[in-house]
Amino acid sequence: MSEKGKGLVCADTGYPLFFIHAGRKTQIEDGFNTLWDSAREAVALATEKCFLRPTMVDPLNRKNPGDNIGPGMPKVELIFDREDDSLEIVAAPKGGGSEIFGTFYRMMFPADGKAGIKKFVIECIKDACYAGKVCPPAIIGVGIGGTADLCMTLAKKAALLRPVGSSHPDPEVAELEKELYQAARQLGIGPMGSRGINAVLAINLDTAVTHTAALPVAVNAQCLVGRRWIARIDGSGNITYSGEIK
Repeated sequence: MSEKGKGLVCADTGYPLFFIHAGRKTQIEDGFNTLWDSAREAVALATEKCFLRPTMVDPLNRKNPGDNIGPGMPKVELIFDREDDSLEIVAAPKGGGSEIFGTFYRMMFPADGKAGIKKFVIECIKDACYAGKVCPPAIIGVGIGGTADLCMTLAKKAALLRPVGSSHPDPEVAELEKELYQAARQLGIGPMGSRGINAVLAINLDTAVTHTAALPVAVNAQCLVGRRWIARIDGSGNITYSGEIK
């Protein structure tokens, strides 16, 4: 009904986030800095046209500029991970409730191992989905390793960008995803915190090497809506749009 303009799935359009993938041969008129300018213009226009709710405020005085623009927002991450001259822009607004109630981090001891990771993740899912705080069924991203900030980035991108139903390419990580997903279905929590088994749609893990004395683990949830749009631009300037990440 929401797609047909007959109602809202959710009024909150959250944090404006862009993930941009470029190729080694990609060239942009006036340079890559224009991507940040374009992101700000797009967010301001979308807010003015009421496609985005003006939810971004100053963290201290709580003043609302009314256009979702300010220090750090919109967030733009630029990744050079392609061989061609294309550009892929992924807009993935992050729901406020899922960020507020579904964000967790812990620096664990290496001795905690997989058992400690499982216990922490399941406890986080239970806390996040209880009473429907993150609007479950949720997509749960888990980051393991790296530094504190890298660990949280891994978790957020695993929640926002991984297609539901996909598995990590590393068999060991994929098996851990499967175990956690099955365990989450035993919590007795269902949609919007009601009784059931479907508190989560997916649990996506990603990892990074870390210090020998460290075991950082982060959990980040994305709400049921999980809005995502992709624009792909080839070297000739042709644009295609979709909601599917390839």
